[in-house]
Amino acid sequence: MSVTKNAPRDLARRFAEKRSGHTNGWRRETFSLERLEARAKARELFERFPKAAYMTEIEFWRELEDGRIEFTMRRLPSAD
Repeated sequence: MSVTKNAPRDLARRFAEKRSGHTNGWRRETFSLERLEARAKARELFERFPKAAYMTEIEFWRELEDGRIEFTMRRLPSAD
């Protein structure tokens, strides 16, 4: 019997990794905030985890139907 990437245990592992924010060495956090709050939060994370040390970036963002911004910040868990 061959195992596919969609086997229940593989799906459970991927969902657990996504929920914990730890995948492939990256730390990911997803936020859904009003536009001004989203900008402030992103700015706060860039100041707290500078791009040069943590490779911080906005990995994904979109505007939700209610006008809030959903975005995912990605960074390394620690700087060398």
